[in-house]
Amino acid sequence: MGNAGKRQMLAVVTLLFVFAWHSVSFAQSAPATKTQVVMLGTGTPLPDPDRSGPSTAIVVNGTGYIVDAGTGVVRRAAAARDKGVKALEPTNLRIAFLTHLHADHTLGLPDLILTPWIMGRKEPLELYGPSGTREMVEHILQAYDVDIKIRTEGLEHSNRTGYKVNVHEITPGVVYKDANITVKAFNAYHGSPKNTFGYRFETPDRVIVIAGDSTPKSDVLQNCNECDVLIHEAYTQASFEKVSPEWKQYREMFHTSTSQLAEIANTAKPHLLVLYHRGNAGCDQARTRDCRDAGSEGQMLQEIRELYRGKVVAGHDLDVF
Repeated sequence: MGNAGKRQMLAVVTLLFVFAWHSVSFAQSAPATKTQVVMLGTGTPLPDPDRSGPSTAIVVNGTGYIVDAGTGVVRRAAAARDKGVKALEPTNLRIAFLTHLHADHTLGLPDLILTPWIMGRKEPLELYGPSGTREMVEHILQAYDVDIKIRTEGLEHSNRTGYKVNVHEITPGVVYKDANITVKAFNAYHGSPKNTFGYRFETPDRVIVIAGDSTPKSDVLQNCNECDVLIHEAYTQASFEKVSPEWKQYREMFHTSTSQLAEIANTAKPHLLVLYHRGNAGCDQARTRDCRDAGSEGQMLQEIRELYRGKVVAGHDLDVF
């Protein structure tokens, strides 16, 4: 090989080395994937204009995973998109999980099924939930059959796939897995319904546990062992003292008090405890000011912090953690 050939080969090797060095350098400097937890709705059955019905999004690598479908879920997703969480563009809402079938957690399900489709979603919704979910979806689609026919057969020319739902009725254990996330369902023991779940989400950088509506019997302890984020409901002891014996019995059977949650958190040791779905059953119905004040967000935080020294916040709609 002549000198000219040697010089050419050296130049090629040098270029390949520089390219490889820059590729490694870029890979090392690229930001790591950051899992986002977006509170789409933090409310209860109370028609609070500041809080949509319960719904939470886990966002990983540009994909959103929705837990529960309370009132206003798609509009809250659109609001989160406008705040910069692009994965929650309504047409991207394709995967959802239900903790249970109570109305406040499912009133937004027709919205989640139909609105993204009307906006152009072509893929069916993949929906995971307890037994009874399939029947609920069938009735929803039956109720909107006239609208679906008009949109698919009329001048809208809507696609014939995006309104469909692939229902997966689940039992405890791993219920979903893809390149971004592994989702495990666990028992929540929310009163009389036989199938109520919480969910553990494992992503490349975080473990997030959503307890759902639950009592202290829930399997949350086994699933949040120093997890990164624990999202949990609670009611205040102060409001408990002001409700009727019947409502006391209901709360004890269906929900978790601040003192009980503090005990759970002291054992589970989440890096962040997020309070949502603040229970005020009995006070909301009585509509008395002193009872509602006793169940306020400030009172809830005060009671938790008296017994739990970890990091705790009260979640609000569109908070991102």
